Amino acid sequence: MGEAVSNDRPEASVSDGRSTSGKVQLVNAVFYGHHGVMQEEHEVGGRYEVDVGVELDFEEAARHDDLTRTVNYEKVYDFVRTLVTENNFYLIEKLAYRIAQQVLDTYPTVEGVEVTVRKPNPPVGGPCDRAEATYTIDNSGRDANVDP
Repeated sequence: MGEAVSNDRPEASVSDGRSTSGKVQLVNAVFYGHHGVMQEEHEVGGRYEVDVGVELDFEEAARHDDLTRTVNYEKVYDFVRTLVTENNFYLIEKLAYRIAQQVLDTYPTVEGVEVTVRKPNPPVGGPCDRAEATYTIDNSGRDANVDP
């Protein structure tokens, strides 16, 4: 078993003034929801799979081993679950959009967000593994001097 590391003293920065970036991701979070343009999809529901990627510089979080300096993926999972299971949208595009907006509302200083929503076996009249919609927001041009 590895040795516990105290986070009382941060590790030295390895970036040496270079620009750094990272990505925190939830991959294939699965929920049951009621989305689609067909009445049956709203009544019966179906399985939805969601990926959320959040781009940010998490060097300070890593150096200090501090969750408050990064994206809490448990919190992201909770609001994704709420958006998928407690709403009824016609389009998976709307669901991806709402998830991305919630990430930005919760973490306004992140550099970017990418959300993919998949609907396995969509009702398209023939064999199809899945329909998916990906929504991406580049937030890197935000005004870093503005407090949220």
